[in-house]
Amino acid sequence: MTKKIMIVDDDPAVTRYLDVLFRDNGYDTCIADDGKQAMDLFLDQKPDLITLDLEMPEEWGPRFFRKISKKGFKTPVIVISGLSGRKHSIPKAHGFFAKPFDADEVVGKVKEILGG
Repeated sequence: MTKKIMIVDDDPAVTRYLDVLFRDNGYDTCIADDGKQAMDLFLDQKPDLITLDLEMPEEWGPRFFRKISKKGFKTPVIVISGLSGRKHSIPKAHGFFAKPFDADEVVGKVKEILGG
C-alpha cells in the first residue's frame, strides 16, 4: 500500500512543489492550507506523515500539532518553515527544514521515516 503524506502549508507554490516531489517519489499526498483545515483532512485521510508549516492563517502549525498529540496520534511530522526558532515550536518533530529547502534532503528524510 502506498504511503500518504499530508502537506500543510498556506503557500500554494510550496504545496504544489511538495505534491509533485512526493508523488514523483512514489507517495500519495493530500493538502491542507491551514491548521484548521488540516484537522478535518487528517481525520479523514489518516496520513502516514505530515509536512507542517508553522505560520499560517486561521491556525498555526504548532496548535494543530498539539491537537493531534492530545488525541493520541503519533503521526511523524516534518516541519518546513520560514520562521526562525522552528526547532523549539514542535520539539517532537522528526525533521526541520528552513524555506527555501533542499528537495533531496526532504525526500531523504521522508524515505528515512517511511521507507520507499
